Amino acid sequence: MSTDAVIAAIADPTRRRLLDALRDEDGQPIAALTDRVAPLGRHVVLKHIRILEAAGLVVTRKTGRQRRCYLNAVPIVQLAERWIDDFGARAASGLTALKRELEGTEP
Repeated sequence: MSTDAVIAAIADPTRRRLLDALRDEDGQPIAALTDRVAPLGRHVVLKHIRILEAAGLVVTRKTGRQRRCYLNAVPIVQLAERWIDDFGARAASGLTALKRELEGTEP
């Protein structure tokens, strides 16, 4: 998995929604993920899942008749480590916390 593949995979808003859905509840079947990104069809969701798999962000396992998807956050963490040094991470963390507090949003 390359950095370029990870960046390309997370550049698409639908794929980010799929990753967010897996972050909320890991191990979801394709049908549940399809419902999360409606009105897209199953075939479109499968295409996005394949791209996420190729980037190493998602692992799928077949359980009976269902294919379940699991989030692999390692490539995202590696990407963050590459681009954010320790000082930058602390500063960015403080700024994002302040932004959330001012906007009244959850992380």
